[in-house]
This record gives sequence, C-alpha cells and structure tokens, in this order.
Amino acid sequence: MTDATSRPLNVTPIHGGAVAAILKLLDSQRLMTLACNRADGRPQASTLGYLNDGLNLYFVTARDSEKLRNMIADPRVGVAIRGEAGEGEAVGVSIDGRAEEVTDGDEVQRLNDLIIKRSPDVSPYAPGGDSVAVVKVIPEQVEAVAVVDGRSRAQTFSIGDPDRVVHGLSYEPSAVARLF
Repeated sequence: MTDATSRPLNVTPIHGGAVAAILKLLDSQRLMTLACNRADGRPQASTLGYLNDGLNLYFVTARDSEKLRNMIADPRVGVAIRGEAGEGEAVGVSIDGRAEEVTDGDEVQRLNDLIIKRSPDVSPYAPGGDSVAVVKVIPEQVEAVAVVDGRSRAQTFSIGDPDRVVHGLSYEPSAVARLF
C-alpha cells in the first residue's frame, strides 16, 4: 500500500550496519514463518525452510499448494524470523515483501549450488520437475528487533533494491553487527 496511513511513522533507509546485522541473523537461521493472503482475505501462515542470498529469501513449495495459489493471486507477503543474538544485534526480523516464482533454470541451479556450498549435508531442492516451485521473496521493508539495555528495540528500514544494498558491503558473519 502506498498511502501515508498504512506506513509506519519511523521508516528510515537501511544503512550498512543494519544490513550486516540482518544478514548475520538471516545467515544463522534456516526457518521462517511466511504469511500470505487467502482469496477470502484470511491470512495463511506457514513455517518453512529458507535459503537467503543477501536479503532475498528463497523457498520451495508444492506447485499445487494453497500457499503458491495465494501468492500468485496476491504477491504481498510477510516473513518473520527469530534467532539468538548479543546486545544490540538483530534478534528478529519482520519482512514485508513480494513473492515471485523463480522460473529460470540457471537461477534454480545457482540456488542449488549455493545450498550445497553452505550445507553439503543437505539435499538440493527436491523433488524436481513440475511438482515444486521455487519462490523468491524480495524484501521491501524490514523491521529489525534488537535487545538494548535489556529491552527490545525495533527499527523499520526501507530496502530499495536488495541486491544494490548488499553489493560492496564488507560483511564478516562472525563480527558483531549492531543495529543501534
């Protein structure tokens, strides 16, 4: 939505420190809760595995699933991911974005190669063929939550182009990446 009443009041453009903190969280987790809208307007939430490539998230779903039908009809989705973190680091994110099916065979192969590289003990997207769809979630806005002085603190960031935001970022997963 684009009207002013539907947007949070304090949305700031994302910065390098926030990107690094969010990437550290995304890289450390493998499960997300995905919410989409059913045809009758009721929400559908599903917990499923994901692969992130930068800020973009990828998952596999059955081609005949209600989830895929819902996302084709209305590509707006919400994602929640929770992890463990130190003081000031991202402990959770809520992502507003849009879903699109990945239909390019080379892109699917690149994702399979990325899975094998990150987790050699995990099978690539399977079963193959026409029974599953690979879906990409492109983030538009991210609300990151960190613990600061023993209290939860949230900040909402606009993303712009997720690939451009991450490009050239000096990011070390083991480093402390603070949101605030």
